Amino acid sequence: MDLSGIGRSRLQLRWVSAAEGQLFADYVTELSEVIGQLGPFQPDDFKLELAAVETVLKSTRIRWLMGMDRQITEQENVYHEKMDPEAYQAIVRQAVAEEYEKGLILEALADGPQSVREIAGKTGLQVYTVSLRLNDLERAGRAEFHEFEGTTAKFVLMAA
Repeated sequence: MDLSGIGRSRLQLRWVSAAEGQLFADYVTELSEVIGQLGPFQPDDFKLELAAVETVLKSTRIRWLMGMDRQITEQENVYHEKMDPEAYQAIVRQAVAEEYEKGLILEALADGPQSVREIAGKTGLQVYTVSLRLNDLERAGRAEFHEFEGTTAKFVLMAA
């Protein structure tokens, strides 16, 4: 949520038992106060960003990394090694950033054929970053070269 500019304060995940009614009420009150301080949220102003966040949440890569956290940091692997939790979180943060960037690009491509510079302009990503993530998306079969417009390459979404 921080990558998107929406901010992590607008979203909270809490585990509460059905027997903990007061705790649930306290959490709702706390979140309501935070949201009240942040002010109204205009989803139309964050259409591109919200679509990219959704892409991250659906990402097999991120879901796998999140599911393996305890296995990798608390239990030994086949080589009798544990990974430092901070190092693992750095890997997760990098993966989330990359998946978010790919999500932005996919959403930009939903508008039709785009050049790397056009995608960069729509997403706010650097041209080099767009080029890297576009390569990832091409290898994954999610985007492809479409045509040249003059000397400028245009890319499109792959049909699902």
